[in-house]
Amino acid sequence: MKHQLMISYEEYDSINDLPSIDVRLLSDAMAATDGAYAPYSGFHVGVALLLGDGITVKGSNQENVAYPSGLCAERTAIFAASAQRPEMRSYIALAIVGRNSDGVYCEASPCGACRQVLVEYERNQGHPMRVLCYLANGRVRVFEKASDLLPFSFDF
Repeated sequence: MKHQLMISYEEYDSINDLPSIDVRLLSDAMAATDGAYAPYSGFHVGVALLLGDGITVKGSNQENVAYPSGLCAERTAIFAASAQRPEMRSYIALAIVGRNSDGVYCEASPCGACRQVLVEYERNQGHPMRVLCYLANGRVRVFEKASDLLPFSFDF
């Protein structure tokens, strides 16, 4: 039996076309790239995670010479939020921005491991978590739920 999978997302030509809360979240993610430790790849990733109470938790990628001992920005942010604010456990949206070694903001999207983590946190909270991915030239792709990024996620 053949099945078809369709995933919906929106793309915006400019950050300025987004609601103000999303503009703020992407701006916070851009600022979070400054906290990246990326001496090997030169690719600085910043994330801003909006919690249910309006607080934003930032994360950035942290590389290590003993690869794969580092950690991606998405997991840095969500694990920090979970550890520091265990009573909250409500994640509304996550914005992801990449910056190359020349300081130019560029496309970023979660890796497979991060997608699995995002889906599990979304599943556990019982409501969608929006994911905003910064694209080249100021464009933005918005997924209404993290599970759209990994439709066949692991679960037991």
